[in-house]
Amino acid sequence: MTNIIDRPEKNLLQLPPLSLYIHIPWCVRKCPYCDFNSHESSAIPEAEYVQALIADLDQELIHVQDRQLQSIFFGGGTPSLFSEKAIAAILSAVEQRIPFDHDIEITLEANPGTTEQSKFSGYLAAGVNRLSIGVQSFQPKHLKALGRIHDKQEAITAINSARHAGFDNFNLDLMHGLPDQTLIEAISDLQQAIDLEPTHISWYQLTIEPNTAFYSAPPTLPNDDRLADIQEAGESLLATNHYLQYEVSAYGQVKKPARHNLNYWMFGDYIGVGAGAHSKLTTMTNNTINRKWKSRSPKDYLSPDKAFCSGEKQLLKDELPLEFMMNALRLTNGFSPAIFSDRTGLELSVIRQTIDTLCRKKLLTQDNLHIKTTELGRRFLNEVLAEF
Repeated sequence: MTNIIDRPEKNLLQLPPLSLYIHIPWCVRKCPYCDFNSHESSAIPEAEYVQALIADLDQELIHVQDRQLQSIFFGGGTPSLFSEKAIAAILSAVEQRIPFDHDIEITLEANPGTTEQSKFSGYLAAGVNRLSIGVQSFQPKHLKALGRIHDKQEAITAINSARHAGFDNFNLDLMHGLPDQTLIEAISDLQQAIDLEPTHISWYQLTIEPNTAFYSAPPTLPNDDRLADIQEAGESLLATNHYLQYEVSAYGQVKKPARHNLNYWMFGDYIGVGAGAHSKLTTMTNNTINRKWKSRSPKDYLSPDKAFCSGEKQLLKDELPLEFMMNALRLTNGFSPAIFSDRTGLELSVIRQTIDTLCRKKLLTQDNLHIKTTELGRRFLNEVLAEF
């Protein structure tokens, strides 16, 4: 753990870029692996929730501090359960309150259920310019094991429908390391995704998280050797097809990274509205960085008797190196020394000894432009982070 007491620090000279995260907490069915704040419901109070989101945002406007929004992300839950009209109303209200960057990225998560595909044109007209489609697998047995409500053909149809509606920028979410999954099955899933020509693929390993159905009744997952074989073969296949790995589990075509997620990983600021949404906010007037979070329960969030915010914490100076590294070291190209100072208000000298030690262990590498993990460091990223 880095101790920065009595070490150099400086005043923040400028605020980081600003993004907006909007959480829609409802799903048709809760997946057994999901630890996000999502709730099954057949009756969604859409209009009431839209008004709550706008009221929540109004309370956060003090944190904008003359910045433009670089990106907006509708996450969940299943945001595509909301109507085109609701998404349009939210985006209109946001733009009335916060100016948009000229090339703002606006992403909406969508599931491939057939009832949602007709909405794609409406979402595009509302201002959404990027979709993130939660496929997870194309194989019936794995879709069943993951609790997904779509099949392979519905997934393919949804992707084709998005393209036909006019979306030229979309991500496919795909998992590997699934219960009893073989190497051939994992690579077949990935090849199917590549064949559909998305601009971005999020390809990540299934992990068993607390407070999920899988945690209570763990499935049989591939052993470490098979997981390593899947990772190696998958990364090779993606590279061969010109999907550049720029983060631990993110692969994009040239100039098509997820700008919203890049802002997270580079320790930018983001306002979070909606049930369970989190924010990370910098204040230049007192040189502080704060995290805050909203009520997780949709009922509480919508209650007129309760505040939207359920907690807030100012990050201590000693906490900032780890907070920064947990994000920035996920990136293949790491970070520049200047970015560390600009985003934390700390001089790089406060972590110089730790960085040098990790370089000697061949877990990090550094030059004048970048500090980043080596291939070995990426494999043991948790051990690297523990040093900060």
